[in-house]
Amino acid sequence: MATWREFEHATPELAAAVRARFEATKHHVLATIRRDGAPRVSGTEVEFTDKDLKFGSMADAVKVRDLQRDGRCALHANPGDGSMDGGDGKVSGVAVEIPVREGNSFRLDIREAVHTTVDGDELVIRWWTPNNGLREIRRK
Repeated sequence: MATWREFEHATPELAAAVRARFEATKHHVLATIRRDGAPRVSGTEVEFTDKDLKFGSMADAVKVRDLQRDGRCALHANPGDGSMDGGDGKVSGVAVEIPVREGNSFRLDIREAVHTTVDGDELVIRWWTPNNGLREIRRK
């Protein structure tokens, strides 16, 4: 797993594209794992610090209980107007709780980051993992 900073150092261009998607709008989608193993999707906001990608929640929200039980999660950037002009950004990994006075806050230990765009008539998927580095596929 990697911090946001480690991801940025490993592949600055991809990190900038993913970050731009998250900074383009305020609200994003968080996917967590329910007690029964089914997925749960909830809204959240993200914040970038020098080292980490962080997100939070009101205290005792069900998504918080999900993350406290099983930290595996994914964040999907809000696509905004639905166009693919800026691409589509996603990150997944393990949420680590950060002590705060009110609500709940987490930082993401990144296992994978993905940026998807359209180039002419091709779908371009670029993704990075700490173990395998940067990869790309193109599909017509």
